[in-house]
Amino acid sequence: MKTLQKFGLFFYFLLPLVKLAPPKQHSATFYDPGLATLEETIFKQSYEDIIFKEDYEDKPQDAVKNQETNDMLLFHDNELQVQRDEEILSEGSTNLTDLATCLLCVCLSGSVYCEETEIESVPALPKETGYLYARFNKIKKVKVSDFAEIPTLKRIDLTGNMIQDIEDGTFAKLVFLEELSLADNRLAKLPALPPKLTSLKANNNFIKSRGIKANAFKKLTNLSFLDLGHNLLESVPLNLPESLRTLNLQFNNITSITDETFCKGNNQTRYVRQRMDIIRMDGNPVVLGKYPNAFMCLRTLPIGTYF
Repeated sequence: MKTLQKFGLFFYFLLPLVKLAPPKQHSATFYDPGLATLEETIFKQSYEDIIFKEDYEDKPQDAVKNQETNDMLLFHDNELQVQRDEEILSEGSTNLTDLATCLLCVCLSGSVYCEETEIESVPALPKETGYLYARFNKIKKVKVSDFAEIPTLKRIDLTGNMIQDIEDGTFAKLVFLEELSLADNRLAKLPALPPKLTSLKANNNFIKSRGIKANAFKKLTNLSFLDLGHNLLESVPLNLPESLRTLNLQFNNITSITDETFCKGNNQTRYVRQRMDIIRMDGNPVVLGKYPNAFMCLRTLPIGTYF
């Protein structure tokens, strides 16, 4: 009995010294799925499970709806984060590509000079490029994608490459392109040309008459210089625009011309090509002296063989 009394007195004095543990509270710490560690992720999942169980005991239907909503919000946040990361990566890739091109070539005030660098394809160009000089390289094919994102181009010079193929539409949508040089390549046909072109050099290729469409030049109302010399043409191209000043067709396989080759024919003696200054047809089999009516509208006779 005395022992029990002493034991009771001991607890009576000890109890005030013992602090009761605070009631368990749910943590509401911020959670970032992009920065969370495995341990934090497990803790978050356990926390969500506890909340769900408590809600489910009170109102099962509301608990299920809340769980679905939270999952959708988390998925949406993750999706937005992935999209932002992809955008940043895409911008970084573009900048790195531009940097690589400008290390290989020379980029100066909207002009890119890639001459004699032995590149085998058109390099990725910085946006706002206006002038490209990629002469004397080893380019074999020109694709639509090479210039699709560079609508500001005004001049493209691909002289002295090994180009055999140009994809349809490569230049057609370059609405500001004025000067195009495809000279000294291995082309067998001309690509579709942009509407504002003023100068085209396609000399020293393997272009035949069938490689030029009948209306290839008809809508080029600004074209003033056309060089198709040293090719394999059998006839003068049709529908040459009135804007032409210089036409080079020397050293082809042209064997004949007609009254409508340069003029409109039908004895329209009053019609004169006011702008045409130079026509070179030397080095062709055709004897120009056999076709006197073919030059009635010209201010000067073409250069070539007359006898």
